[in-house]
Amino acid sequence: MRDPGEERNVLGGALQACGTDPLTGFYRDGHCTSGPDDLGRHVVCVVVSAEFLALQAELGNDLSTPRPEYGFPGLRPGDRWCVVATRWLQAYQAGAAAGVVLAATNERALEVVPLEALRQNAVDVPDDLSSLD
Repeated sequence: MRDPGEERNVLGGALQACGTDPLTGFYRDGHCTSGPDDLGRHVVCVVVSAEFLALQAELGNDLSTPRPEYGFPGLRPGDRWCVVATRWLQAYQAGAAAGVVLAATNERALEVVPLEALRQNAVDVPDDLSSLD
């Protein structure tokens, strides 16, 4: 597991926490940290919507049903969660992207998802917009 303080977000800053209620992250540390064990790259911090959850279920990725054996509480609209970059990209391409918390989205997401797509769905626009250029 990597220290969240060592990882960067898609804006180039320190990776911020994504969510603690429910506790998210591949390593369940509240951050979208990624390491060698995280083959799916759970690196995009999102605020899930009903539309996003429904599409994920259709794609065979049920994020709503609790799975206590994996420490997974099941998500409800409004929850913040670290999702797999390719799953977010699928939703984006289908017109059902969840809102993205840029400051908490790991820069590794850029290996899969264009920054412009993440920006278009940003829900945490900073006060200084020049950081988005």
